[in-house]
Amino acid sequence: MANAKEEFLKNDFIPLLKKLKPADEGKWGLMNAQQMVEHFTDAVKNANGKLKLPSLVGGEKLVKMRAFLLSEEPFKENTKNPLIPETGIQLRQPDLPSAIDKLKKELDYFFEVYQKDPELTIINSFFGELDYKMNVQLLYKHALHHLRQFGLV
Repeated sequence: MANAKEEFLKNDFIPLLKKLKPADEGKWGLMNAQQMVEHFTDAVKNANGKLKLPSLVGGEKLVKMRAFLLSEEPFKENTKNPLIPETGIQLRQPDLPSAIDKLKKELDYFFEVYQKDPELTIINSFFGELDYKMNVQLLYKHALHHLRQFGLV
């Protein structure tokens, strides 16, 4: 039986994002709605193995980051991500609905990848080597962060 976080990512996250309008701005941060969706797509592509990113954290900092990941503590507003350029996210999709469709495909692929290889681990820039359960935790926590940012939860 899938857990509630998996079910949320599979069934609830995309319908919430579909409530966004292209002009929607977040309560914090510099990203507009489409930039946020495309940013999240990159996070999913890292979790499903399509996007390889450098490891940026090690040692004691990694231990603290992993403890945060495994907690239910939310990401703070305006959390800085050194992988996002100061100039903002360059859009790759023609519009917000297309960006959401692309995100849905990448999420579906994420679940397929781990169904085929449950032992797979992926390197995350901030949290190190993550297995399926830890990637679900990260994606769920990350999703809630951006849903709060845009007033969707």
